[in-house]
Amino acid sequence: MKIEIHNINDIKIAEVISELSIINKVEDGLNLLGDLYYQGFDKIIIHEKDISPDFFDLKSGIAGEILQKFSTYRVRLAIVGDFSKYTSKSLNDFMFESNKTRHIIFVSNCSEAIKILAAI
Repeated sequence: MKIEIHNINDIKIAEVISELSIINKVEDGLNLLGDLYYQGFDKIIIHEKDISPDFFDLKSGIAGEILQKFSTYRVRLAIVGDFSKYTSKSLNDFMFESNKTRHIIFVSNCSEAIKILAAI
C-alpha cells in the first residue's frame, strides 16, 4: 500500500494506492482511518477496486460501521470507481444521498474526487 499526497491550495489529500484489497472487514477500514488521521489527513481517497464487494452489500453492515467512523472523526472520504455494476436500489440511494452531503462521496475518477475534496 502506498499513500500519494495531493496538495491543493494548502489542503492535503491522501490517495491510497494498492495492488491488494485494503478493506475486507470493518477493522481494516478503522485501521486505515486511524493511521491516516494520525498522519494528519482529514481527506482521503480510496479506490473501489481495493474494497471488498461485501462493503457494497449494505446488509453486511461493513459500509455503515466504517463510514460512521469517518463521519464521527470528520474525515472526508472519496471512493473512486465504476459503481454501475451495483444494482441494489438501496445502495444507489445511499450513494446518491452521500454525494449530496459531500462528506462521503462516490465518484468515477480521481480528478473529480480531488476537485470536490479540495473545495470542502
